[in-house]
Amino acid sequence: MKKIEVYPAPAGGWASLRGTASTLFGKDTLLKGGSTMRRVNQPHGGIKCPSCAWPDASHAKPIDFCESGAKAVAFESTANRITPEFFAQHTVSELKNWSDYELDQLGRLTQPLKYDAATDKYIPVEWQQAFDEIGSFLRQQTTPERAVFYTSGKVGNEPAFCYQLMVREYGSNNLPDCSNMCHEPTSVALAEQIGIGKATVIRSDFSKCDLILSMGHNPGTNHPRSLIALREARKQGATIVAVNPMREKSLMHYRHPQSPVEMLTGTSTELASDHYVQVKVGGDSAFLTGVIKAFLENGTPDYAFIEEHTSGFDEFKDFIAQQDWSLLEEASGVTQQQMQEVARLYDQSKNTICMWGMGITQHETSLDNVHLIVNLLLLKGNIGREGSGLCPVRGHSNVQGNRTVGIHEKPDQAMLDRIEKYFGFTPPRDDGLDVLATLQAMQEAKVDFFMGLAGNFAKATPDTTTTLRNLENLKMSVMVSISLNRSHLHHGQQAYILPALARTEGDHQDSGFQGITIEDSMCNITLSTGKNPPASKQLRSETAIIAGIAQAAIPNSRIPWHKFLSNYDYIRDAIAETVEGFTDFNRRVREPRGFYLGNSARERNWKTKTQKAQFMLPQLPFIPEVLQQPDIFRLTTVRAHGQFNTTIYDLNDRYRGVYGERDVLFMHPDQISAKGWQVGQRVDVTATYGSQTRCLNNLKLMPFDLPMDCVAAYYPEANDLVPLEHHAPRANTPAYKSIPVRIQASL
Repeated sequence: MKKIEVYPAPAGGWASLRGTASTLFGKDTLLKGGSTMRRVNQPHGGIKCPSCAWPDASHAKPIDFCESGAKAVAFESTANRITPEFFAQHTVSELKNWSDYELDQLGRLTQPLKYDAATDKYIPVEWQQAFDEIGSFLRQQTTPERAVFYTSGKVGNEPAFCYQLMVREYGSNNLPDCSNMCHEPTSVALAEQIGIGKATVIRSDFSKCDLILSMGHNPGTNHPRSLIALREARKQGATIVAVNPMREKSLMHYRHPQSPVEMLTGTSTELASDHYVQVKVGGDSAFLTGVIKAFLENGTPDYAFIEEHTSGFDEFKDFIAQQDWSLLEEASGVTQQQMQEVARLYDQSKNTICMWGMGITQHETSLDNVHLIVNLLLLKGNIGREGSGLCPVRGHSNVQGNRTVGIHEKPDQAMLDRIEKYFGFTPPRDDGLDVLATLQAMQEAKVDFFMGLAGNFAKATPDTTTTLRNLENLKMSVMVSISLNRSHLHHGQQAYILPALARTEGDHQDSGFQGITIEDSMCNITLSTGKNPPASKQLRSETAIIAGIAQAAIPNSRIPWHKFLSNYDYIRDAIAETVEGFTDFNRRVREPRGFYLGNSARERNWKTKTQKAQFMLPQLPFIPEVLQQPDIFRLTTVRAHGQFNTTIYDLNDRYRGVYGERDVLFMHPDQISAKGWQVGQRVDVTATYGSQTRCLNNLKLMPFDLPMDCVAAYYPEANDLVPLEHHAPRANTPAYKSIPVRIQASL
């Protein structure tokens, strides 16, 4: 039922428990899903949660999952099946008119499918026939430069490693992945400044810090288990400062569902309710500059650390001194006094952690944002010290691991050397295509073949209308998936859907049941072993699908595919020989909690050009020119509580008070009134770049506490407003979080 009402309670609590139970009941998965949940994030044969990348607790807990994880497991464990009979009854043209939510509710794919143009339907195809036809196309009808191989961050390390091997032996580095659209600025900026693009903190640091800066993310919806770490830090006396345009429930108060005291007494833990900074959409670089300016004017930098471990400080200090407070206030939407207060808290703290999400990385200024976060922590030596450090919060459960094992369009040359030595083929050395470059190449008819290993490329990418059209201009598309999504419906002239095992399902090969490994946001490598019966006997593991295509596409492959497929230990042996940090992989990963991959910057080993941590200057204006036009609102895209990335579990956004719908536009109530509009009124949102105008029409106005002239709409529906040109320089990440738009009442 559609309704809008204020949610009165803290995040978590009984509503979270009810939501978890409702999820398992609603998909007819209580028996299987419930038993599966007891194994999620557990040592000794457990399953790594297929949702977010937050690390496990350092000590075993009987229950170590959240509502979001329960939804992800239920999505895999659903009793609903998409059979050949379904496709016989529905044309692709008809299915294009279904909503993404309706597609997500259909359940699991059950057998390989091939598009039949004569009937406009997907029809069953034998596995070997699909492999042979795909392999023949790659050998005879295209070239490595015109073939693209996309990866979603849910894919485990073993299939990801095999995937990049197949692609590189084929002769391509066209390996775009979902990280190009989320934390690529983090990876680029951190590598430049500290020599490694990963978190420098570990889970236990949260109980040893006294200040947490939480920027640009909504943990209660996107990674709820992180709230436990924030709660623990508060219980230890730490201060939490939230920096976010929208005043989110989960950043203010949290009722831990596993705390008998809080659940029975109705109490909760206060998080950042006293220190909540509502920065303007896109105002983060100005805000961080203001905090640094205030700290350098009145605080106490760690000059000994700066002298020994950093370079570029004097130039950076001069830049900060030249900044004008009035400009910083205007650009950030934050007063000088607020920035000075955050600087005071930072100065008084001993150990500071800064954690951030895509509210920092999906802007044109995203590299500046991350650089300034690092600069701030360097000023007091808060990198490479226990209880402090950098904490980028990744999305998909193994998006970081994918990059580690070689899913990267800009390959590590040393890793390529090791691959060449170990396998005996020469991998290509030139950079390949990232996501934006792929979309541009499609637009220019330079891509014939597209393969998606999991994910929903069509909906995750910007400029949706153009992307869908370009996908349909491909000669062949191949999608490896567990369920039906939009990417299957906008396909190439030849198209295949190859159904894969889900992470919770048993993967039985010649040597027995296999496990895959996952790298979480804090560099921990753990083993995940599915046990559920497969949704269909026709399903194959992602590794098996990759091996099948590789053997058909590269007949004289130097990679021992049969051996790899028989026992994934052999894949891990190959990873140990070719990927830095994985020595003795098979033994170490079978420890109860796996192993810590390590982080050079945590040891203050700076693998940069100067062999020191680098202060970096902002490169872009605090207020981009496109945001200085008259009547412009700044729109940010957000995820609802009932979704994970592009997957829509339900139509509710509980903490924001939205139920049964997603076509809403969040706006400050005073601005709704000032415009002469009414709550619930329908409006049209328009984004204009150059000569092209993009529209998102008939959105319902929803009052919400966020800055004036700033609005929010749901991802991925609002992606169509984002052109390819609107992205972060060098990182090429689409600016989903700061879209300049105009708004008018719908006719």
